[in-house]
Amino acid sequence: MFYRYEIKNNGKEDILYLYLTMTYEFSKDLENKQDDSTIIEKTKDFINNNSIDFKGKKVYLVVDGIIIKSFDINKEYVLKSIEKKSKYSNDNYIVKVKFSNNKYEEMTLKDYLLGVIATNKIKDLEFTTIKVLCVLYRTYAYKMMKEKKYIDAINSFQIYKPISYFKIFWLEKYQENYNIIKKAIDDTDGEFVTYNDQYIYPFIHISNNGYTRSSEKYKYLKRKSSLWDYASPNYLEIKDFDYDSLEKIFNLKKSEIMQLKILEINNSNQIEKIQLGSQVYSGDYFRSMLNLKSSDVSLIINPTFIRCISKGWGNQFGLSQFGANEIAKNGGNYLSIINYYFSDIKIKKYK
Repeated sequence: MFYRYEIKNNGKEDILYLYLTMTYEFSKDLENKQDDSTIIEKTKDFINNNSIDFKGKKVYLVVDGIIIKSFDINKEYVLKSIEKKSKYSNDNYIVKVKFSNNKYEEMTLKDYLLGVIATNKIKDLEFTTIKVLCVLYRTYAYKMMKEKKYIDAINSFQIYKPISYFKIFWLEKYQENYNIIKKAIDDTDGEFVTYNDQYIYPFIHISNNGYTRSSEKYKYLKRKSSLWDYASPNYLEIKDFDYDSLEKIFNLKKSEIMQLKILEINNSNQIEKIQLGSQVYSGDYFRSMLNLKSSDVSLIINPTFIRCISKGWGNQFGLSQFGANEIAKNGGNYLSIINYYFSDIKIKKYK
């Protein structure tokens, strides 16, 4: 569990930093709000067994350079939960969803999250990973309601369908899946993510080519290794397009299409710019026109067709659902997963 410690003074008091390996059992202690007394007892045992001369009160638990929990060791630690009367709680916060027919529907934040998580999550997610999605999509709800006063049911970050829609698809599993998502929503009540005191956008993709993408516009998006994604069943896609189809899609002649050139590739191997004839397209636009899963595309030009081999699924910004789920399977805490995929952010909670 703990493999080393440091005592640092912040100018006012001594703080004990405990560096730990995230075992499965200990990650459950961290995630279960009722088990904070157990964590404190384990910490006290470590201090006593190693004869650590620590007279202070504050303790930080650190995994991979990330402080995942802090507490006062001299007091009984109780994690404050959001007050149910708070306007930001799942049951009290009201969101307005705008549908494609320009009609609006008001609902509680909980009902919105139930629908949006059921719609956007991949299959067989760990409970920890569902909690990650709860925090990110709640952040989006707060952000949109603050900035626009409504949330588009379909946008570049999420698709909303009511949870009742899934009674048909989940059948006898409906109530079980409903209860799991509801518990994740309740366990993370009031939690959200900020960068420079502003709500972040929930950049989420299914899988990537082993690395996430960085962004100049959104500084909390930095290139991160996500090698777990190599094992994703969605890692590779191969699609062939004949020239008749491509001529219609791009409104170009076959001779122009056959002279296509990749002009720019980013450091995560995605196409940034590609030229067909006299037209230059962004890699994301090219991907969308051909309905490819990724803009990391290798192109093979044949006499009768062009083969597109893409790696990953999604825009590859921010959180990888597959990568996050692999971290969760190995005992990762949902807060540390968010901190890994989004840089220099703060996870906060309305109380």
